[in-house]
Amino acid sequence: MERLYTPWRLSYIREAAKKKMECIFCVDDPSGPDRERLILRLSPRTIVMCNRFPYTNGHLLIAPRAHVSDFSEVDAEATEEIFRLIQESIKILRKHYNPEGFNVGMNMGRVAGAGIEDHVHFHVLPRWAGDTNFMTPVSRVRVLPETVEQTFDRLVGDFSRLEL
Repeated sequence: MERLYTPWRLSYIREAAKKKMECIFCVDDPSGPDRERLILRLSPRTIVMCNRFPYTNGHLLIAPRAHVSDFSEVDAEATEEIFRLIQESIKILRKHYNPEGFNVGMNMGRVAGAGIEDHVHFHVLPRWAGDTNFMTPVSRVRVLPETVEQTFDRLVGDFSRLEL
């Protein structure tokens, strides 16, 4: 098995650990979609948003509204809603991007690679054959065919109509 190492991510993780950043998942106002904050869907229990630093177009983040760092602390209702949102996200991403596969998962804790370790969240990433190339490891550049704002605009309507 070959391994692709990305050492530039370590400096990001270390810098993020030093800074006390405002939690992107903790949203006080009950409003719906928010293009500026990339929030596609907000309910009393969960939040769905576009990743501001996506690996691929359509990279989504799904989290409980409760500010917890351990998934075992998420209540049953929010857990159920999160997994239903993962399913619906896959359907919506298939509709808009026609991916060949998906990565779905969470990194719980700094040592597991969590960029935001204080608030547990899931990643849903559409994937295509050939969506990785030499640009990332050689030039530290990710090539994406649309901006994250364009991704938001493409997906927000479907997330606004979701009834769970």
